[in-house]
Amino acid sequence: MKAFRKSVLALAAVLLTAGAGAANAGVSITEVAPWSSGNSAVGADWFELTNTGATALSISGWKVDDNSNSFSSAAALSGISSIAAGQSVIFIESSSSAKASTFISNRFGGKAPSGLLIGFYSGSGVGLSADGDALNIYNASGVLQANVSFGVSDSSAPFQTFDNAAGLNGTKISTLSSAGVNGAFTIASGKEIGSPGSIAAVPEPESYAMLLAGLGLIGAIARRRTRRL
Repeated sequence: MKAFRKSVLALAAVLLTAGAGAANAGVSITEVAPWSSGNSAVGADWFELTNTGATALSISGWKVDDNSNSFSSAAALSGISSIAAGQSVIFIESSSSAKASTFISNRFGGKAPSGLLIGFYSGSGVGLSADGDALNIYNASGVLQANVSFGVSDSSAPFQTFDNAAGLNGTKISTLSSAGVNGAFTIASGKEIGSPGSIAAVPEPESYAMLLAGLGLIGAIARRRTRRL
């Protein structure tokens, strides 16, 4: 019986480790502001990237592309090399770090929330369209890590970001940010609504599925063992 108990515990440990591993590489595009270049004081579009995994995620060498869906046409993500577990970071379409100050002034009245990270991207042909577009995130090897598409965005104030707190991937997102939902708020001017940097990470469903399957297997083994005794 003691040996059996050790075997069950060992199996549980393996399954828990595997489940954690499945969540380590998770990343989602959780917010998009494709109208910001023409309808915001920021003067540049931006999106939010969230690490939904269990450990810090290195994004060195990662790139972003729009609906050309091409790694060769993608622009490098700069200014941020790692995203902590559960952390959401912002990437602004700009080659100038001065845009970070403009973003903070516009969205937060000049004082950014503690821990907010802002990165950048720029490149020929890479730009988000308010008439509908897509976002593709590639790792340094050119492997697609996250993808969303979206339709026509707001044409009048208040301009609402696309809210993908659900962590949907490989699909079209259409939910617009609403003040008080998923951390979204209306800025002082009343012209924009969004929640940059504050959407909580969504645990990957693969992790839960693996853990449930493991618990079911442990239960089956225990029942079989009980019948034999």
